[in-house]
Amino acid sequence: MAEPKKVQTPPTPFEEEVSRTGKDPANVSRGFLEHVRYSRGKNPETATAHDRFMALSLAVRDRLAHRWVKTARTYYERDVKRAYYLSAEYLLGRALGNNLINTGMYEAAEHALREVGVDLTTLIEMEPDAGLGNGGLGRLAACFLDSLATLSYPGMGYGIRYEFGIFTQDIVDGYQVERADEWLKFGNPWEIVRPEKAVAVRFFGRVEHHTSADGHRVARWVGGKTVVGVPFDTPIAGFQNNTVNTLRLWQARASEEFDLLLFNAGDYERSVVEKNDSEVISKVLYPNDAFQAGKELRLKQQYFFVACSIADIVRRYLKGHKDFRDFPHKVAIQLNDTHPAIAVAELMRVLVDEKRLLWDEAFHITQQTFGYTNHTLLAEAMEKWPATLFERLLPRHLEIIYEINHRFLRQVQIRYPFDVERLQRMSLVEEGAEKKIRMAHLAVVGSHSVNGVAALHTELLRRDVLPDFAGMFPERFNNKTNGVTPRRWLTWCNPRLAKLITSRIGKGWEADLDQLRKLEEHVEDTAFQTAFREVKQQNKQDLAQHVKELRSVSLDPNAIFDVQIKRLHEYKRQLLNALHIVVLWMRARRDPSTIIHPRAFIFGAKAAPGYQAAKQIIRLINGIGEVINSDAGTTGLQVVFLPNYRVSLAERIIPAADVSEQISTAGWEASGTGNMKLTLNGALTLGTLDGANVEIREAVGDENFFLFGLTADEVIARKKAGYRPRDVYNEHLELREAMELISSGFFSPEDRTLFKPLMDNLLEEDRYLLLADFDAYMKKQEEVARGYLDPATWTRKCILNVARAGIFSSDRTIKQYAEEIWRVKQIPVEL
Repeated sequence: MAEPKKVQTPPTPFEEEVSRTGKDPANVSRGFLEHVRYSRGKNPETATAHDRFMALSLAVRDRLAHRWVKTARTYYERDVKRAYYLSAEYLLGRALGNNLINTGMYEAAEHALREVGVDLTTLIEMEPDAGLGNGGLGRLAACFLDSLATLSYPGMGYGIRYEFGIFTQDIVDGYQVERADEWLKFGNPWEIVRPEKAVAVRFFGRVEHHTSADGHRVARWVGGKTVVGVPFDTPIAGFQNNTVNTLRLWQARASEEFDLLLFNAGDYERSVVEKNDSEVISKVLYPNDAFQAGKELRLKQQYFFVACSIADIVRRYLKGHKDFRDFPHKVAIQLNDTHPAIAVAELMRVLVDEKRLLWDEAFHITQQTFGYTNHTLLAEAMEKWPATLFERLLPRHLEIIYEINHRFLRQVQIRYPFDVERLQRMSLVEEGAEKKIRMAHLAVVGSHSVNGVAALHTELLRRDVLPDFAGMFPERFNNKTNGVTPRRWLTWCNPRLAKLITSRIGKGWEADLDQLRKLEEHVEDTAFQTAFREVKQQNKQDLAQHVKELRSVSLDPNAIFDVQIKRLHEYKRQLLNALHIVVLWMRARRDPSTIIHPRAFIFGAKAAPGYQAAKQIIRLINGIGEVINSDAGTTGLQVVFLPNYRVSLAERIIPAADVSEQISTAGWEASGTGNMKLTLNGALTLGTLDGANVEIREAVGDENFFLFGLTADEVIARKKAGYRPRDVYNEHLELREAMELISSGFFSPEDRTLFKPLMDNLLEEDRYLLLADFDAYMKKQEEVARGYLDPATWTRKCILNVARAGIFSSDRTIKQYAEEIWRVKQIPVEL
């Protein structure tokens, strides 16, 4: 009798679950191949590289989803207090590599893909950066989300799903050229759209007032136009734990897709005009607000994501509570700078107009719910909106702000009778030729906590920027020095150094960065010093190869890699660096022996499209590079400006840096986080006493930091004394020669007068005191070069920078926010 035919049994539910959740190579491979077939509709042989990237990302997202669902359920069932982070920017970068690290799947994925002939690194490189931010503010928000999840805090981020993020920067003939950043062009595998959670947002219209049956005045905002906010959720994984929090980004959609009557009548353009007007809100990160339409769109963006987020928070709270008495005990909302400050008025509108709470109760709830982080000392960045724009766009909110202001100024008047000037300074409304709403004042008055982001910044905030408020509410003001996540900014971006650290102090430091202190025990170990130098040298060779591919410049890996990477703004003083380079080159042309050690100056920066001076500085740096690189063999100097600076490019540059240029005018930088990332990766800081540089120097030791320049107080004193930049110019021969060479058009032969306005501005005003600090900067740069000639001492300094950088973990910052402002508890998630 023949044997019965074997029937292949289908996989059990358990086996199917493991193919979605298992993190071993076999199950990762199975999950990957399933997504190639079922999500991408391809056979493994015909799948494109993009298919493979999407399939792997979806397989990783499956593993996150398992924990994501459990995290949400845990928070709901335990009715925990949650922290909500409202930010107009999230500079997330790439997600695949970071998620593989945080889930502990990197090696398994590498092995699984190798088995099917796929290179993991190639797939990671395919992912576009999610550039939903402009600089440090947005990158900090991304680091904070990582730390919230790693520390198992119930938290959630809210923002805008910009279709086009920060622009893509090309360098054409030395000039910055902006292109649209189409980061969503090929889809985003990490997000899940939640149309059932959509929120209607009103603009324009009018306010109707009447008296209710119980005698209370009631306001109704009616008419106008409605835009729909649709949420897209992205999982944020904690480092090797079971917590997966959520970043919810809102996309604007029209309440009606198009007018069918107009369409059928043949008026095709007008039939979709409302759709276009509505959806432009989430099109572009930071529209140009040099025009009235741009100002209106930016305020629309801010209110749009705030209204959606407040509605979502209130909806979630009411799922388990019948009234609002416990709202501040269950909800903490942090305003990331003034962009979301309208949230104060919006929560009041919801509580008073929609939920019918009395004003005093509603305002008490509002104040106890909000915290406000200030990120700037720049007056132009302290947002003010014309009252006429508010009145037209958000009429009810203007009424609420006026009422808040009326009641607040009465408190000020009682506290400081007869001080009319103080009333004017503290008012939420700036009176003048054009009446304006001061958003920073609204945030301060509507919050129970106001924090700066570095010790010096907070001191200047209290003393110079908001002194009247600090005097009236001293208990509200506090400092929370920024931090960076070590998972992305060391474990992921510098695997060689991470591996070396683990070989000496063991695992666990990634989630407890203070453990890096143990490296001090090895600082005199010559074998460790040698290994540390080898790691840096390999990173420099990798960067040199990338620069050659990107810019056709062959950097010398044995040169000092002197790095300045950040937004291009005059106060950050990239121009000071450029002047120094020209002086060095002129010296070397006369006598090559004056160059103590070969030097490669590496820049990365984007200038705001309308910021002409900043764009001129980019052109100057490229012009200098063109000249200097042509005879690098003689002078030992090289200059390279790397286009399209972004998170993934920073991840290449930072591990290779020898010198970290943090040379802003003292008193202008709020904190900085690039300085922390570079310190953590063993670069030595050349910097002023500005922002977090002060705390970095205290942490790593004076002898391991190259300090120069005027202090913040000395800057103020120098200006008060009548600073004359032309006097410095006349006294410093080399500086004068460099500026004359730049003014003459030597670095811009196509336009001999191109850089003359930059130099004239330095001579006439020099607002950021470049010339005043130039001599000190030159001397300190010489000290840097001489210090590099002693490899053992230099390496010792670098190791101590890494060992003492633990305090600059965003985990520490978030723990302080959680314990001192939000009062949220760690809630571990059990699977």
